[in-house]
Amino acid sequence: MALSEKDVRGIAEYAKIALTDDELTEMTAYMNNAVSILEPILQYDLPDVEPTFHPIGSLSNVMRDDELEPARDLPLDVALENAGSARDRYFRVPSILGEGESE
Repeated sequence: MALSEKDVRGIAEYAKIALTDDELTEMTAYMNNAVSILEPILQYDLPDVEPTFHPIGSLSNVMRDDELEPARDLPLDVALENAGSARDRYFRVPSILGEGESE
C-alpha cells in the first residue's frame, strides 16, 4: 500500500505541519519506506486475534479512590500562605484567555 503525495499532504495538514514541495517528496519516500518495513506483518494469518487499542489490553482506570487522610491534610492557612494572590479559600491566578480578572 503506497502513499501518494496527496495522502502525505493530507497527513501533514492534519498534523499542522507545513511542507515545501521538496519536503513533501522526501516525506512521501520516507513514509513509504516505513510502511514497507511493516508489510511482512500482513502475511500473518490471525483471524481469531482481536485488535488491541491499548498495549495493556483491557486495562482501565487504575487510580485509587480518594480517601481523606487527616494526618496528611494541610491546613488552609498554610496552603495559601505562599500564594501570590488568594481570595477566601482559593488561589487566584492570572487569566490565560486574555479576558481579564473577574472581581
